[in-house]
Amino acid sequence: MSAVTSPRTGERSDTDQVLETPVESEQTVTTEEAGEDETVEGDTKATDVATDADEPNHDERPAKARHRIRWSRVIAYGLLPGLALLLASAAGFLKWQDGSARDAGVARAESVRAATDGTIALLSYRPDTVQADLEAARGRLTGTFLQAYTSLTHDVVIPGAKQKQISAVATVPAAASTSATANHAVVLLLVNQTVVVGQDAPSSTASSVRVTLDKIGGRWLISQFDPV
Repeated sequence: MSAVTSPRTGERSDTDQVLETPVESEQTVTTEEAGEDETVEGDTKATDVATDADEPNHDERPAKARHRIRWSRVIAYGLLPGLALLLASAAGFLKWQDGSARDAGVARAESVRAATDGTIALLSYRPDTVQADLEAARGRLTGTFLQAYTSLTHDVVIPGAKQKQISAVATVPAAASTSATANHAVVLLLVNQTVVVGQDAPSSTASSVRVTLDKIGGRWLISQFDPV
């Protein structure tokens, strides 16, 4: 420590020097503390930024969840009912188609049988029962053909069969349906007819006939009879 100087000489004393030293130290400490504070604050900010960067964006999660929920609603309320309706419609169409095919098959079988039996009845008779035979055959006919057949049998066939002792036997060796619906059908027949007049030898003829039938009152009736 230096000696204390006299106040008169204007020199500083050891006391003044001692008093000044703590001031410089305080300033140094203050500067260092400020630097440390700035460093700590900077580190805190950097840590906050890093934390913010590392944290996932939670705002995207609700959006994705809403997106999934929206598609779930579309599937539940839109796609599934539409698919169910489509399947029901397809099943109904297939059922209708199957029923229509079955009905058409039944119509073909029934119309072929009715055409075959009706044709045999129309073209077969004996001299002693001709009127009863042909009257029974009239029950298988309908429409304008019924009227034409009635006139022909009453005016020509019945009188001629009785007078000349004519008998006829018809057979149908082949029959095929060409079209058939629930109430209308067309059948193609191959018809053989054997006719005997009195004591003469039998004569046979073969012909093809297109028979049109209509279903009336649950029965297939012949409405047209056309040689082809």
